[in-house]
Amino acid sequence: MVKGFLGYFIFAVVLGGVGFGQEAGPVVSHEIAAKTILLWPDGAPGARGSEDIDKPALTIFVAPGENATKTAVVIAPGGGYEHLSWAKEGTDFAQWMNARGVTAFVLRYRLGQKYHYPAELEDAQRAIRWVRAHAAEYGVAADHIGMMGFSAGGHLTATAGTHFDDGKVGDADVVERQGSKPDFLLLAYPVITFEEPAVHSGSKKYLLGADPDPKLVELLSDETQVTKDTPPTFLFATTDDKTVPVMNSVMFYSALVKAGVPAEMHLFQHGSHGVGLAAGNPELSVWPDLMAKWMRERGYMAAASQ
Repeated sequence: MVKGFLGYFIFAVVLGGVGFGQEAGPVVSHEIAAKTILLWPDGAPGARGSEDIDKPALTIFVAPGENATKTAVVIAPGGGYEHLSWAKEGTDFAQWMNARGVTAFVLRYRLGQKYHYPAELEDAQRAIRWVRAHAAEYGVAADHIGMMGFSAGGHLTATAGTHFDDGKVGDADVVERQGSKPDFLLLAYPVITFEEPAVHSGSKKYLLGADPDPKLVELLSDETQVTKDTPPTFLFATTDDKTVPVMNSVMFYSALVKAGVPAEMHLFQHGSHGVGLAAGNPELSVWPDLMAKWMRERGYMAAASQ
């Protein structure tokens, strides 16, 4: 149990080693920055229409400078599985990553009420596979592909980090041959559990429907799915978040520690849900720098220039 918060408080624990540098690769053309691609050009599995909401996609932001660590991050905006906070929890962070030499891919995934599980997870897994299949094209290392998620997008990210496979050997689609496991997870005020009392009921309803099977609820309560193979994880949340209880983050962190997975968590006493970069909040706005520090320590972001 995490307790004893007095004023502005950061709880941080770091476990595990530091990543290794990568060999130099090809020069990347930055003319492809901010291009949007469909994850399934011929239509997503189970598509129920032909509108944009039926077409999961990645919007690509290539780092304009040197991507010294050859890192990429797939970003899943939040929105309760009902909408996407596209700018605040998507493109803003893609640009933040770019400014620090990391290439970013913002994920447009399918949403309720039109789509329920497993469509959203299929989109996230396909995004990781797609980036891995095109890693050389974007100057990225196939083993330096992480995923970042906010709120319900954090749940999708944690689910991708606890439900993954090695790909389909010999598949005609080169993307489907790739593994879907992210190499690291970045979680901001994430939804984690679908069990009471910490459940975010809106995310549960939009992902699983009004009356889901209890076994599915357990399967998608990600704190129950952590193993030693779950990727290293960074978490940020606030104690008085009135939308997604902070215990979502605490439970996932506790499961990571129990499984021996490298993890770091930062909890602040005050802060509303959905703060994004928290640019207008001097107390909270340090959290992205803490994330950058964690990424640098693990070899996923180059050292800050002096």
